[in-house]
Amino acid sequence: MSAAADPRHPDPAALDAGLRRAQRQPEPAWLHREVARRMAERLALIRNPPTLVLDWRAATSGSRELLAARYPAARIDAVEASTALAARSEEQLRAPWWRRLRGTPAQVWREDAVPPDAAGMLWANMVLHQASDPALAIARWHAALAVDGFLMFSTFGPDTLRELRALYARLGWGAPGPEFVDMHDIGDALVHAGLADPVMDMERLTLSWPDADALLAELRTLGGNAARARFAGLRTPRWKARLVAALREELAGDDGLLRLSFEIVYGHAFKPLPRLRVAPTTTVGVEQLRQLARRPRATMAPGKSGPRD
Repeated sequence: MSAAADPRHPDPAALDAGLRRAQRQPEPAWLHREVARRMAERLALIRNPPTLVLDWRAATSGSRELLAARYPAARIDAVEASTALAARSEEQLRAPWWRRLRGTPAQVWREDAVPPDAAGMLWANMVLHQASDPALAIARWHAALAVDGFLMFSTFGPDTLRELRALYARLGWGAPGPEFVDMHDIGDALVHAGLADPVMDMERLTLSWPDADALLAELRTLGGNAARARFAGLRTPRWKARLVAALREELAGDDGLLRLSFEIVYGHAFKPLPRLRVAPTTTVGVEQLRQLARRPRATMAPGKSGPRD
């Protein structure tokens, strides 16, 4: 998870196209909302509630109502990757005048302009697999968190769309999606970025559709095919007809429903106190002293990494 040019990572041009599609969607994808619901159940493990939450890519995460219900006293800011999605979040966050008098209203930030060391919690639902440079995304999360702040995130794992990958490989059609990163490698990347005590686990979901058109339409709501090794250029109606036929033949069960597997990876980690470099003479800034004098960080009930398959 190091270089942005890694061929396993999504293509930035395809990711931009996916953002433009997301701008036209009336609401977040169903799968994003379902994963947000499942991830929100894990918030019961957090003992100290945050006062500022960053909902990373809020317009597509489908999480705001869940976060507001869990942390009614917190300010929940949105972070977006595009101007159009930022405008949508601003519209959604616009509160009545009487509510604005009660405290600082929520704000919307662009990903490259988030204030540093501010968030008590950073929530990133179904975001990391949409980063052309995952290491940069994690570094931004680390920078945005206050000391003792915690990160909660979800993303696709490598077994996602395994049936579709096998179909494309058999027909010589390139990749139907990028190679999603294994949860153990994500855990290593979190530590490398400076986060502490990462806990990773995963679950597999199987979604079904009545026909190929419904399946393809839902995949488009998830961002489309952002693989660098995807087909170049547009496909023809004849190619689509062949795809539909192959989907019916290889993915349909006895009940006629078409099914695909999704591996959902969940993770959380903390931002620890900065490490002081000890030398014969060590200079410590005032802000570092303040951070070191703070109470012990918020804690989470013990967890375990999921098993390696």
